[in-house]
Parts: sequence; C-alpha cells; structure tokens
Amino acid sequence: MKKYHDPEDRYAMTGSEFARKLLDALDLKDIKVESTEMGDHYDPMSKTVRLTEDKMSSGSLTAIVVAAHEVGHAHQDSTKYFPLSLRTKMVKLMAPAQRVGAFILMAAPFVTLITRIPQSGLIMFLGGFLTLGMSSIIHLVTLPTEWDASFSRAMPMLVSSNFLKKGDSDRAREILRAAALTYLAGSLMSLLNIARWWTILRRGPL
Repeated sequence: MKKYHDPEDRYAMTGSEFARKLLDALDLKDIKVESTEMGDHYDPMSKTVRLTEDKMSSGSLTAIVVAAHEVGHAHQDSTKYFPLSLRTKMVKLMAPAQRVGAFILMAAPFVTLITRIPQSGLIMFLGGFLTLGMSSIIHLVTLPTEWDASFSRAMPMLVSSNFLKKGDSDRAREILRAAALTYLAGSLMSLLNIARWWTILRRGPL
C-alpha cells in the first residue's frame, strides 16, 4: 500500500470522492463516507465507510483501491452477505470477553500465589487463553469476507468503471490482496500474543 501511495495526484478523484461515486452507482446513497484515525473500515452499525486521512484526501492508486475495497464491504452489507453478518455478531460478542480474558491472564499467577492451589491458576489461564484465542478465530473467519470484498466486489467495480489507468489493474490486485490478508496478519499477531502470555505464566510470579 505504501508502494502505490505515490504519486498522490495520480487520479483526479480522491479516495473519499471515488468511494462516494461507487456507492451512488450501487444505489447506496444512505451510506456515509467519513474520515477516521482507526484504520480504513466499513462500519455496518452506522452504515459508514471510513477512510484514514491519507486515503480521504489523496488521489493515489492506493487511496482509490482501498476506497473500492471498503465500498465492497458496504455492498456485502446491502446484499446481507452472511460471513459479514457473522463477523459483525462475533465482534460485538467477543470485544468485552477479550478484555476479561486479558484481566484473567494477568490475575492468574497472583491468584495461584495467594491461594497456593495450582489448579486455580491453571483454570484461570485456560479461561483467558480461550478468550484471547477467540481473537484469532474472528480474524480467520474474517478472511473470506475480506477476500470477497477485494476480488468479488472491489475488483469488478474497478474494472467495470473503466477508471483505472493503463497498467494499474495488476497493481490494484496487489493492493487488494494486501487488504484481504490484513486480518490473517492480525490472527497471527493474536497467536503470538497468546504465546507471550504462555511464556510469562510458565515462569510464574516474580
């Protein structure tokens, strides 16, 4: 994405303008386009495509393609694409649980030290491990949703709009592949986080 962020004036439209154009073409005029500092995403609860400022105001290839990817999610929502609905429900359910899991993991060695019952710490660890492990599951469940948004929605929109400049189609596929695999990277990071907690707890309390 960084590779194709320059030049920022490659296209006459910015990412936000292109997102609006695609949404209107799909008759999704009720979907808003907003700036965010939380990373590019589509919010199915508020029906909003959110782009970081570097995509909102830039006419780079990356900005255009990422905008199309997020509009792809909006299109999934409008067609009631089941994997997106499943992800949305899982995220709502698991966000509080993950916070509890982190607390359990931090408390486990101290509970074991105070109670002097090793099993109590083990139970707390397993609870926390499973809770944080759900983050990995959510990311893996998300992968088909991201792939569909990239290659079944965004790429066809980019091709049918005849908007891409000559030679940009293959580059757009690179960017869409990166966008789709972002959540796979997130899943691997969650697994590394679990491994870090496992190492800490094996050492026991200081």
